[in-house]
Amino acid sequence: MSAADPMPGTQSIRRAVAMLEAFTDERPSWNVSDLAEMIHLNRTTAYRLLTALEQAEYVRRDPTTDHYRLGSGLIALGGRAQRANPARAVALPELEALALASGETATLEILSGREMIIIEEIPGEYVTSASRHIGSRWPVYATSTGKAILAHLPLDALRPMLAQPIRPLTAKTIPTARRLRDCLADIRRLGYAVADEELELGFVAIGAPLLDAEGRPVAAISLGGTRARLTDARIAEIGEQVRAAAGRVSHLLGYRDEARGSRGAGEQG
Repeated sequence: MSAADPMPGTQSIRRAVAMLEAFTDERPSWNVSDLAEMIHLNRTTAYRLLTALEQAEYVRRDPTTDHYRLGSGLIALGGRAQRANPARAVALPELEALALASGETATLEILSGREMIIIEEIPGEYVTSASRHIGSRWPVYATSTGKAILAHLPLDALRPMLAQPIRPLTAKTIPTARRLRDCLADIRRLGYAVADEELELGFVAIGAPLLDAEGRPVAAISLGGTRARLTDARIAEIGEQVRAAAGRVSHLLGYRDEARGSRGAGEQG
């Protein structure tokens, strides 16, 4: 057992994870040689890992092309993870109601590192960005849900989130961590956050956090649509709807205003 690999087998696990993460929307299939080169493995090791993953149905091989794709085992595993999230069951009726009332797409998202992941989506009447779907990951600083969660994190959890550089996705993305920090108090005061073409030009989203019994943000919900439909007046109207829906879900998760033990970043100096 080496110092670099203190637990036996962890190197193989890390390699398998890297292999699975190489399959993206932009590159959904790989042959063995290209995948081995991509994750810096020799071809024999890559083939052995792919064989093990194929047996678990985490990847599948096309016998015609010899290319691999993600398999049905991951769909089943992801579904279990999705259903296990405590916020999903209580948030789903509110998401459906928001989408029906507004005609816009409603999402439930969770924080993972410095990214937000969509774990539930209820399409509205109107078509929105095709790039947003269950499993999509987006930088926390460019999303309404991400900013809503940041505004409710305690300072010790917020600091490392703001310590890394921001890479603007559009000309309207908040450009610096200082600017991002400065907007958090207003988000807490309003009860919702707006991402106005900060993630994608022409796309606007309004998000609010779901808080647990300790006042911690465990997820966030949002409504999103095109800027042409979501005028400033409508953003304010939808913001109140999303805030109220998030409040009802938070109540079901055990949150009470008077029970909050610590303040979010927007209230700390």
